[in-house]
Amino acid sequence: MKTLRTPTSPLLVLLLAGVSTAGMAEEKFTFLTNWYAQAEHGGFYEAQAKGLYKNAGLDVSIKMGGPQVNVMQLMAAGQADCTLGDNGQALETWQAGVHAMTVATVFQHSPTVFISHDKIDKPQVLKDKTFLLATEAYTSFWPWAKSELGLADAKVRPYTFSVQPFLADNNLVQQGYVTSEPFSVAKGGKPFYVYPLSDWGYPPYGNSIICMVDTVKKRPAAVAAFVKASMQGWKDYLQDPTAGNALIRKDNPRMGADQIEFGIAQMKKYQLVTGGDAQTGGIGIITEPRLKKTWDMLVKNKLIDADKVPLEQTYTLDMIKDAKVMP
Repeated sequence: MKTLRTPTSPLLVLLLAGVSTAGMAEEKFTFLTNWYAQAEHGGFYEAQAKGLYKNAGLDVSIKMGGPQVNVMQLMAAGQADCTLGDNGQALETWQAGVHAMTVATVFQHSPTVFISHDKIDKPQVLKDKTFLLATEAYTSFWPWAKSELGLADAKVRPYTFSVQPFLADNNLVQQGYVTSEPFSVAKGGKPFYVYPLSDWGYPPYGNSIICMVDTVKKRPAAVAAFVKASMQGWKDYLQDPTAGNALIRKDNPRMGADQIEFGIAQMKKYQLVTGGDAQTGGIGIITEPRLKKTWDMLVKNKLIDADKVPLEQTYTLDMIKDAKVMP
């Protein structure tokens, strides 16, 4: 969707003109993350802690997701204005009747990885291993891995969000997030190797901001303000995460400081936030060619029907194109 034609609100006029919104009533805005509070959400908490949302005229509430939380359904039910997820989710849920669109992204490529005990030179070598996969893998990266990486005949077992089975069996391959599972695996004291799926061509963005189409149409100024403040929050968080981490630990007391530190280090190492098109378009940028690659991948693997999911209606560039928060 190249242009989303929506009425220009007074707030948007003020934001574009650079006029302070400090004297205006703050507009309530609810954002639902995709997991318990962690470093992968740091920029949003940083924006909250530093008053960036308030300065943008918003009264933002950040709600946590979790393993039993269907964030897309909750958003569709009106429990959140926008949520965080793989941009492929917007396409798959569109087919299910939930009309949501991608408006920006935090990670320029997917943080999904395979973790193995052995060092390999090509993914096809893994076909004789047994994979530990969570349920969501079957509607995201696993169909792609089978068709593109030659893993169609690989065996699978359920991943229950514990790395202990992986540590106990050298023939297992563990799915994970580059910012999370490697931290837990490292505590096992055994050598292991991490392989980002994006290095092998997996196309989706990671941790995209997804909103209902109606929300974007009816509240474009609020969405644009939230997106820009969030991206500034991410820039600030990567420079000094102190303020954001305090709120993360408040929402999720079980999140250790060492885990947060590891997550930040991994985001920097793999340039999840600042790499790719963010170098020229700014943090959070999304592009039509990249979005189409995800759409093509889902169509090819029969996860969506091309006739039922009109690509151009499942995203807009309007909310992020003028943010220009450079790394």
